[in-house]
Amino acid sequence: MQRIIILGGAESGIGAAVLAQSRGYDVFVSDNKLIKQNFKDQLYESNIRFEENAHSEEEILNAHEIIKSPGIPEEASIIQLVRRKSIPVISEIEFASRFTQSTIIAITGTNGKSTTASLTYYILNKAGLDVSLVGNIGKSFAHQIAINDTAYYVVEISSFQLDDCYQFKPHISVLTNISHNHLDRYHYETVRYANAKLRIVQKQGADDYFIYNADDEATSEAVRRHVVPSEKLSFSQYIKLQQGAYLDNNEIIFQSKKNSFSMALFNLGLRGKHNVYNSMAAGIVASTLDIRKEVIRESLADFKSLEHRLEWVADVHGIEFINDSKATTVNAVWYAMESISKPIIWIAGGVDKGNDYSLLVSLVLSKVKAIVCMGIDNRKIHEAFGRSVDMIVNTQSMNDAVKSAYRLATNGECVLLSPACASFDLFEDFEDRGRQFKEVVKSL
Repeated sequence: MQRIIILGGAESGIGAAVLAQSRGYDVFVSDNKLIKQNFKDQLYESNIRFEENAHSEEEILNAHEIIKSPGIPEEASIIQLVRRKSIPVISEIEFASRFTQSTIIAITGTNGKSTTASLTYYILNKAGLDVSLVGNIGKSFAHQIAINDTAYYVVEISSFQLDDCYQFKPHISVLTNISHNHLDRYHYETVRYANAKLRIVQKQGADDYFIYNADDEATSEAVRRHVVPSEKLSFSQYIKLQQGAYLDNNEIIFQSKKNSFSMALFNLGLRGKHNVYNSMAAGIVASTLDIRKEVIRESLADFKSLEHRLEWVADVHGIEFINDSKATTVNAVWYAMESISKPIIWIAGGVDKGNDYSLLVSLVLSKVKAIVCMGIDNRKIHEAFGRSVDMIVNTQSMNDAVKSAYRLATNGECVLLSPACASFDLFEDFEDRGRQFKEVVKSL
């Protein structure tokens, strides 16, 4: 019996464990932290052995194959031991893909992948297809296959998951953009990070599709460096394209070999320049799958923004509060600020991932009235924007941050939580950070 060890006892790890157990593998889950109770309950229910607060070398190094949580870095001591033993290490996405023949639409990118994946799923679902939304959003890919293998999968996938993919072959792959993110995991080399993203096309063939942002220079450069075996389709707000989607005055033109149609920009359900890109990408996917243009148009008009992604929270005494907690990168913050026309009081900060704030300087100068910092070390934010704004305030909790921003704002202005950083110094995750923001705003 093949023995599989799963490192990490959260969503992807538990999903992989349940699928592996159902397919007759000898499974053991190991997490060097506490496993949340709901995940432990699933392990008990499936009769899967596990350990927490430890990595037992004897158990782990006896594996035929290891499925690694995307959160575990290559430098972790247990991974170094595994590498020395030459035990194959794969991601949950790679493992899951072995057990389905369904059509896979895989979406990656530094920013916009959650919105694009959710919007793509929404269109396919509205078209009546048997589809699941999995990966970084919703259930893990493996868990969905274990409980109900659907005909289509929209998979949101990160560079960390792609690092451990070798045979994963989506029929349609989407790359929303590439910007500086998680560079600490890639030795602060953008090329390595871009190479990880391009692994999404490595097993595609001539009958598959690769959809990417032609306006994003880092993406275009990465595409030029790689051999892309699939048919390339792109989207742009500045270039008239033969295939894909482009902006012509205030119309999005969708163009493919199969069909062509247009949609008025003001009919899009999502606001902001970045969401034009997300809508273009999702529309191209749907068009490639021969979904009727009426369904695509209706879906792009109906869809509402995701929680924690440019989410409108409240209007308090004429001050608008927007929750963009999911913006953990400088590029995501740029998109958020670009979409807001009012003066901004910007709540930022957290665990810095090697950010280069220079991209934001001119936007901050023209749009930001004050910055409220949240986090343990805000030095880089002060250094980057000390000359661009008159007021930078340090706070140590969401309560203090929101109340400070509220005091600094006046009627007709906007308080934007768009941190540009990870949340782990003060919060469990970006969702916890966003929920706390909304709770404090609603108490004002």
